[in-house]
Amino acid sequence: MHHLLCGLAANPGLSSDLVDRLISIADDDIAADLAGRADLSRAQALALAARVGDSTVQLACEGRLAAADIDPCVWPDAALALLDQGAGREEWTRLFAADPVRERREKLAACPGLPSDVADTLAADPDAGVVAELALWTTPDVAARLAAHPHAEVRRAVACNEATPRPVLAALASGQGLPAARHCLVCDREETPFVHDPQCPRLDCDLPPGASCDGSHESTVHAMWEAALRNPATPVEAVVHFADHPSMLLRWALAARQDLPRQVCARLASDPAPGVRGDLAENPALDDALIRALADDRDPEVRRRLAHHPRVPLDVLTRLARTARIGATPVPRIAAASAAEIEELATSPDPAARMLVAQRRDLPPEIRDRLADDPDAKVVKALAPHPGLTEAQLRAMVDRHGVRVLAKVAANPDAPPALLEDLVRHEPAVQKVFREVARHRGATASALLVCLADTRARRVAAGHPALPPPVIAELLADADWQVVQAAAANPSLPPAVMADLVCRQ
Repeated sequence: MHHLLCGLAANPGLSSDLVDRLISIADDDIAADLAGRADLSRAQALALAARVGDSTVQLACEGRLAAADIDPCVWPDAALALLDQGAGREEWTRLFAADPVRERREKLAACPGLPSDVADTLAADPDAGVVAELALWTTPDVAARLAAHPHAEVRRAVACNEATPRPVLAALASGQGLPAARHCLVCDREETPFVHDPQCPRLDCDLPPGASCDGSHESTVHAMWEAALRNPATPVEAVVHFADHPSMLLRWALAARQDLPRQVCARLASDPAPGVRGDLAENPALDDALIRALADDRDPEVRRRLAHHPRVPLDVLTRLARTARIGATPVPRIAAASAAEIEELATSPDPAARMLVAQRRDLPPEIRDRLADDPDAKVVKALAPHPGLTEAQLRAMVDRHGVRVLAKVAANPDAPPALLEDLVRHEPAVQKVFREVARHRGATASALLVCLADTRARRVAAGHPALPPPVIAELLADADWQVVQAAAANPSLPPAVMADLVCRQ
């Protein structure tokens, strides 16, 4: 019954008086669905907040509760949620800065636009976690101050903050110009030297796996370097030396930077770690020579990611399409192709090139229609969901290529109801067709009834508004809770059935 009520709580056809009834019996799960309703009134939001206090955060985030509705002493998490959105009251910030609950001070520290006196209070907080949270989000001047904080965890957070001044980030990356840190999370809790067992059996231990300290806070310093490398505000000249660092994680972080000099890119292109080369492969800093070199990389994932490089030459991309699983989404280079390049690809004798351009969904009608008649099933499969194709074209695809294109034809937004009915009855059946038809806006009741026989499609079809109301009502007793919840949320569920279900409670 619980999943049924959660579905009803999300049903857009539920009347206002039934929403009120559900509010009166709501638990956390039902409240989550009620709070997401577009038609929830302010009075209902307040009633729901009074019934389920934990719903106040969601209600505040969705604009159902305003500052005037919230007492921060009663609903502190909701007040903090509004502060995080910049919609809270300034006096709340001073209240929470002195709150004895550390988690609330941490949440406050992440809020934007804190008054300077509140930021100063949080910067001096005795808990390093609170100060670190402030360091992640604070202004440049406060971040610069916190870079010299005695706790290494705070410095790591400063290195993440893109507002941190560039010279400060350079100092954190080099370790020069700042006093040595005196503490880290490891030596705060353990006798050093200490290395945290990745399989630590202690249930109350929250140290990261492998965290270590021999007095130099090495694991936290490593995390700080990685944060500085990933921070685009860190000057590139301060981090290029990490290209030869023994830590793969640091070289990996460096490979993603888009401001790398060519010589550093060349060094990373021969890195022994495929992950490093994979991140580099998508990096806009690569020149054509390095792109072509990586096209021959022995790792298929590196080649797949190279296909997503925004400037990969079309001839290289076509070659990659033959050897790497690029996926069905148009890669950036194809999405940005000119009209002349689209024509060139569409008329290429290489089916891999035609398949690439067929993935676009804005092809000129003459190119779209030409590719619809392509003899290669992979090309037709890529094109089949393209809008604008006629029923005759879609049926011809099925006649020529059968099960290889069936699911993609079913995904076409313009597939007519009669075709969808034929697709779900095709022999041999293709399971993915049922799921595509179950979510298709043009699916008819008869097609959806066939989809109900497939376990995964049944969960989708149960929520389709074209399903006959008596069938929806029957699905409320289904053995699969996901089917029950989808049926209960179906806007075509008869109002009388909704009322009966709510009134039983």
